Amino acid sequence: MSAEPHHTLPPVRLHSDAELAREALGAPLFARAVRLARWAGPGTRVGVGGELDAAQLPEAAAALGLEPADEDAAVYASQAWRVAVDTGLVDVTEPDEDAEGAAEAEAGAEGSAHGTAAPGEDLALVTGGAPGEVLDLWLAALETVLADAAVPDLDELVDALDTGGEVDFGRLDWNPQREADFLDGVLANLYLLTVAEGGAGESAVPLPVLAASMVVPDGMGEPTDEVLERVSDAMMRLDDQFRQLEPIGLVEFRPVDEDLMAEASDEDLAAGPSGAPAGDDEDVSRYGMVRLTPLGLYGIRARMLEAGVEAPAIGELSGKGADALLDTVSRFPESAAQAEIEQWLAGRELPAAVAELLAAARGDDEGAPLRRLRCQQALATAGPEAEPAVRAVLDDAELGGLARVWLAERGVGDVPAPDAEMVFWLTVDTIAAQLAADGETEELPLLIASLTAHHSGFFEQAWRVEHPATAYVLEAMGRLHPDRKAAKEARKAAFKARSRQG
Repeated sequence: MSAEPHHTLPPVRLHSDAELAREALGAPLFARAVRLARWAGPGTRVGVGGELDAAQLPEAAAALGLEPADEDAAVYASQAWRVAVDTGLVDVTEPDEDAEGAAEAEAGAEGSAHGTAAPGEDLALVTGGAPGEVLDLWLAALETVLADAAVPDLDELVDALDTGGEVDFGRLDWNPQREADFLDGVLANLYLLTVAEGGAGESAVPLPVLAASMVVPDGMGEPTDEVLERVSDAMMRLDDQFRQLEPIGLVEFRPVDEDLMAEASDEDLAAGPSGAPAGDDEDVSRYGMVRLTPLGLYGIRARMLEAGVEAPAIGELSGKGADALLDTVSRFPESAAQAEIEQWLAGRELPAAVAELLAAARGDDEGAPLRRLRCQQALATAGPEAEPAVRAVLDDAELGGLARVWLAERGVGDVPAPDAEMVFWLTVDTIAAQLAADGETEELPLLIASLTAHHSGFFEQAWRVEHPATAYVLEAMGRLHPDRKAAKEARKAAFKARSRQG
């Protein structure tokens, strides 16, 4: 999978390897490949490319429990055989091409040489291997299916044959790398849409939305007729590809309604700049819906990691220190950060873990305010046993305010009141953290107004606060404060803070 290295995605919530391995074994295409691997034996004949001899396809179909007379049975058997060979579930010995040529010359086509096949060593991993080994087999099967999905259908290939029986790729307008990159891009977008919604893959994505994500230029308003037609073409291409990807367990897919296709025009298929059709949910679903399965999330993430994309998963930080935890979850959405923090705390003695978190939250670097916010988030679920570690930092200039807030929220008595310097410092730190976490949100002006309303002459004092982000925060308050007079005072204070900092 091609991708830009060092690009960080939101974290994904993965099922356990054991659960994923069970899903892999239950994927219809993979299960058929396993059955054919067990069926392979001394009488199995293969061609030069390891493909199953055409005369044996009905027998292979029967081994899969399919009706050999069914026109799709041979296709299913051929696909499953190719997966079995590519994954090592089957070992093939291809025919000697010179021997095959001699046999054909002597006995005609019916007497041509064949290779042989037998169950491969990796077949034993299906029942005796660790979950990770099963998943490695499934990933190899996925690569085969993705390669097949990027190939034009048979009718297009036949139409593109030249007089010599070779495929004229110019007439076909098919570039293998371009097609593979397109499918990779689609799956990357589907993954991103999934993890952006929480990473569990619960919501299906309308097919026109995915098609539009690959076709409609960024920032385009009303798409042109040409762009709409390209969205429609991409949508139908994806419809065919997701039909091929569903049997391997990558996606759950509702195809485009064939009756709808008979009725709809290109404009109907891609209405609006997003490419999503107008209408209610039922109407949208008729244009096709796709969802990555938990196994699909695992598979696409594995391919991204191999391509150099930073694609974190919840739980990966459980064995690391608090400094790595806070630095990393500072880049996560809040719900994902909370899930990661909970897993980190679950494997530790709470008093020691809280002390480690508080120590990691210190600092005057640019990321420190957000680390303290995530530390506060981590402490929110801590019980009374955390109190000694929290009390130990009451006199700390950077953590004392955070500690007082935690103790006050739990109704703990005997908590010393903060001095004015600590109150102002904590206000600046809190706003700096919110800006780093979410940017200038609609809620931030309300928070700013609330924090400043409790302190008369706030901006008279705020510019003197010894915090690295003081000027930056005051400038933001000057832009965002809902009261025009207060906003003006904030801008003046920001100027003084900049001058003071040199």
